[in-house]
Parts: sequence; structure tokens; C-alpha cells
Amino acid sequence: MADAYARITRELDKVIVGQKQVVEELLIALFAGGHCLLVGVPGLAKTLMVRSLAETLSLNFNRVQFTPDLMPSDITGTEVIQEDRSTGTREFRFIEGPVFTNVLLADEINRTPPKTQAALLEAMQEHQVTAGGRRHQLAEPFFVLATQNPIEQEGTYPLPEAQLDRFMFEVFVDYPEADEEFEIVRQTTATNSPQIETVLSHEDILSLQNTVRRIPVADHVIRYAMQFARLTRRQKGGVPEFVNRYLSWGAGPRASQYLVLGAKARAMLHGRAFASTDDIRAVAAPVLRHRIVMNFNAEADGITADEIVRRLAEQIRVDESAAATPVGMPVVFRES
Repeated sequence: MADAYARITRELDKVIVGQKQVVEELLIALFAGGHCLLVGVPGLAKTLMVRSLAETLSLNFNRVQFTPDLMPSDITGTEVIQEDRSTGTREFRFIEGPVFTNVLLADEINRTPPKTQAALLEAMQEHQVTAGGRRHQLAEPFFVLATQNPIEQEGTYPLPEAQLDRFMFEVFVDYPEADEEFEIVRQTTATNSPQIETVLSHEDILSLQNTVRRIPVADHVIRYAMQFARLTRRQKGGVPEFVNRYLSWGAGPRASQYLVLGAKARAMLHGRAFASTDDIRAVAAPVLRHRIVMNFNAEADGITADEIVRRLAEQIRVDESAAATPVGMPVVFRES
């Protein structure tokens, strides 16, 4: 995995300048079997990044531009009547939509009504599409990347919480640094067209996804991940004061699951055969930032979800000596 990670980043460097953190988070989600929601202003090469990543992994790629008039069948596919010329009989035939691919880019997913947004729910969760009472399995691996513009909210349809929870990560794509932007302008205004080479096959990816789940995680690391999710639930009590002040709702159990899966995949990317609390902290922000609901106090004070995650990381401590004790179930946390 670590060798593949190094080769993938080398190939992506041919066409993508910077965005190392974004690429790492995309690969973590991919090898953990999750989906990503990319948030960033237009022009930051989100589509190019996804297409290039699909090329390096020899995956089929489809892009859907979400618009207010897009219908669910435009994504999942539709049934049409087909006549057999030899017998004259007619029957329904299912025509597959763009969701039947390995990597689906749902561009500006918040610009289409909830009915069409919901068409992706079954595909994301069950990796199948139901049409005419029949189930159609999607190809494996299946990976949804949805994009949102964080600035323009007029005429948009915010994703419901149930659908947001299906995304493993919310990845924030930021503006490039000055030297990176210089290199972007220099490369994209010339005639060079670099060729991206394939690094992994379908079988390699499926094998690595299976291996991620076999990475061992110590009990104290799982409990550490649980604390990130549980300390956001103000309704349960016993949470920090800033959570009571700034949050309306906290993260559910799926957050704990994705924290551990993300930590496993990150450990493999960096060549380690076990996940640690450092890996949990590294994936905490992309896992939690779209699962915690901020209230008016947070907006008034300029507090973001990432700031809440940062404060939680400072609040939760690991007693390394207790965690290293092989006997029993020690108390491994202390709160400052």
C-alpha cells in the first residue's frame, strides 16, 4: 500500500499541483470503501483530480452535472420497451445510467432537488440500484465523489443529514499557495500534456480494501475514536462546555466506525501494520465536520466544525502507560 501510495502521488503530481492533503484523504476513503464530499470554490481542479485518480487506478469514470431539472432515472438508469423482431414480443429492458461505473463524480450535488439526490442513497449504501422491482448490482469498487460550492447557496438544495452521513469524508479543497499557483499557471498555459500511467488494477484495489479491514486496532484506540463522536452529543450530558454552547446535534455511531476505518487505511498508506491514536486525530476533521450541527452561537462567534474538532483533540488524552498494560481494560483517558 505504501509503495502504491508513493507511485500514485508521483503520477498525480504530473497534472495536479499541491493538494497533498486532499489526495491523501481521497485515497484513505477509497481504500476504506467510503465516499467523499469535496467542498471548494470553482476552478480548484476537483474534476481533474478525480479523473486523474481514476486513471491511475484503472477505474471507469463517469461525471454527472447536477442541475435542478435532473431526474433520478438520469442517474440510476431507466426501463424502456424493446420489441423482439423475430417474435414480435415486447419486454422491458433496463438501460444503465452513469451510476454504473467505478468512480462517479456528482458535480454540484446540492443544485438538484432532494428526489434526485436521494437516488444516490441506495447506490452509496448498498452498491445496487432497484428498478422495476429488480436489483442491479454495481461494479466493484464503487466510489462516489460529490462536489459542493461553499459560497453560492442561492437556488440550492442542502443535502439532508441522512445523506451527508453516507459520506465517509468531507474534504475541504483550499486555494493554492503562491508558488503552487505560479506552477499551475505555468503548466496549464503551455502545450505540455503529461501521460498518466496506471498504478493499480481492479483486483489490487479490492485486495487492499479487504486488507484495510484486517489491520489490527488496539481497544484503547477504538475507545479514543469513540470519544470524538460521543463528546459531541450534548443531549447525553457530560460533554465539554464549548460543545454545549456551540452544537445542536452531535455525530452518530457511523462517525466512530469511519474514524477507525480511516485510521486503518491511513496507517497502511504510511507503511504501518497497525492504527494508532495519531491516525484517529488525522482523520477526525474530515469525518466529523459534516456530522456535527452547529448552532447560532457558533455562527455568531465564528466557530467552525474544524475548530470544535481541534478543541476535542486537545480535550481527549491517552494515558500511554495504561494503554500499554496488556491485562484487563484500563482507564485510558483523562480530560483536562
